[in-house]
Amino acid sequence: MHLTLRALISHGRVARKMGLGPESRINMLRNILTGLVRHERIETTRARADEVRFYAEKLIDYAKKGATDEKAMKMADFWLTEKDLIPKLFEVLAPRFANHSCGYTHMARIPNRENLDRAVMAVLEYKGNPFPPLFPVRRENELNLLNQLLRGYKEEKTQLATKIMDS
Repeated sequence: MHLTLRALISHGRVARKMGLGPESRINMLRNILTGLVRHERIETTRARADEVRFYAEKLIDYAKKGATDEKAMKMADFWLTEKDLIPKLFEVLAPRFANHSCGYTHMARIPNRENLDRAVMAVLEYKGNPFPPLFPVRRENELNLLNQLLRGYKEEKTQLATKIMDS
């Protein structure tokens, strides 16, 4: 395979091409982000969910600065097409993530759409939403040989540490 110089240079194309043009792409991202803030969980194609995830996390970063911050208010006003969601952003979502530094969203892959396009789908959600979890929490099996060996190793290590501290 012969790589040309054209394949190695991005020519400024950083974002995915979605929709009919840049304005269409921004409008689509705004609508998906508005739905995410309203419902806190959305189902969309994986490419769109991956693209919106960045903007959803940036919006929370700005919202954590508070409703009095001018830039945060401008960002919320631009990205949320339904203006009744701005108080929810500042009063519900921002306090929820006040102690988090990053990673406000969770994206889970789901089966492809069954209609003609068979699009690869994903669920994008804010962490800590009121809905039941998408996947059940996996419990650790205590009877697993590896877990029993690790538990024994930890017990020996703590016993050795207490002996050293006592002497």
